[in-house]
Amino acid sequence: MENSGGITASLQGRYASALFDLASEQGFVTAVETDLEKLGEALKGSDDLAALIRNPKVSRDDTAKAMDAVGGVLGLSPLTKNFIGVLAANRRLAALPDIVRSFAAIAAAQRGEVNAEVTSAHPLDDKQIAQLAAKLKAREGKEVKIKASVDPEILGGLVVRIGSRQIDSSIRTRLNSLANAMKG
Repeated sequence: MENSGGITASLQGRYASALFDLASEQGFVTAVETDLEKLGEALKGSDDLAALIRNPKVSRDDTAKAMDAVGGVLGLSPLTKNFIGVLAANRRLAALPDIVRSFAAIAAAQRGEVNAEVTSAHPLDDKQIAQLAAKLKAREGKEVKIKASVDPEILGGLVVRIGSRQIDSSIRTRLNSLANAMKG
């Protein structure tokens, strides 16, 4: 399978690609993608869980047991739980957030879509997200899946990340540019 952007060149990309291939063979791509999204949110929401996957002092067995318990609480599929077990056994759990992102990128590319991370100062409503998706689709030539987040510090406007490209139309950036221009 061809992955754009050299995803499979990295360690995380190789793990994500292997998981994608297994999920494809078994017909569980959507289930695994949903599982990984849940796991990614859990890692973002729990400092303790994030610390656990990065702590080299915790034994492989203890880490595997803890992650199996987390998988049970989150209701992860057996394939995803087994994959996490392999990561724990190989001491690669620290790469899990990057593996989650890589898997999402591979799955999106397979479906012919791109992922866009959109940051705004205020929550976007469904109509605004639909309008933005239509504009990004016209620009990219592919379906765009938007993941929206809120950061009040950008003051207004949007910051859109698609792959390695960023479109920054935030008021904070404009003000910083103006301040630099005035310094001369």
